[in-house]
Amino acid sequence: MTTLHLSSERTGEPALTPHHPYLRADVPVPDDIPAGFVPIQGGGPWAQGLGQVWFRRDDAGNPVFAVRVLDNHLNYQGITHGGMLATLADGVLGMSMSMAAGHRGASVTASMTADFLSSGRLGDWLEAHVTITKKGRRLAYANCDLRIGTRHVMRASGVFALHERTVKPAAAGEPPRIED
Repeated sequence: MTTLHLSSERTGEPALTPHHPYLRADVPVPDDIPAGFVPIQGGGPWAQGLGQVWFRRDDAGNPVFAVRVLDNHLNYQGITHGGMLATLADGVLGMSMSMAAGHRGASVTASMTADFLSSGRLGDWLEAHVTITKKGRRLAYANCDLRIGTRHVMRASGVFALHERTVKPAAAGEPPRIED
């Protein structure tokens, strides 16, 4: 296990503050996780099927998320399921919007398109490189490039409706509450 680093070693920018709502300081960082990645908790119950999501910033300060491809990410052909890839892209695009806004629940997906270019296999390190291309008062646009090493697996583009309301987590069995 390695020590958890909260800043980007290259840019010196904070990856996540010690009290950031996405940070999972309780998760040990295994030795097979590339340097600079920290564990985060994102998304709702649906996204939990992705397993542990990791985060860092690239040299330009853009968010990079990652997962290790697990058994439950595979289809019957033994390659990454398209639904898993789309779930990952949608989730990290939304988390990027929330990080840019400074609070969780800052947006909802209005539209997302995806092009499947390749696939992943069990044990692959799958990275999601996100770029927010335009942010207005009501809508924001972003791209996500899923990669294994230098190989492109999927590209996705999303349009997000922005709002100032935050979604509060609900008690077990209750729907989330939206506060103004």
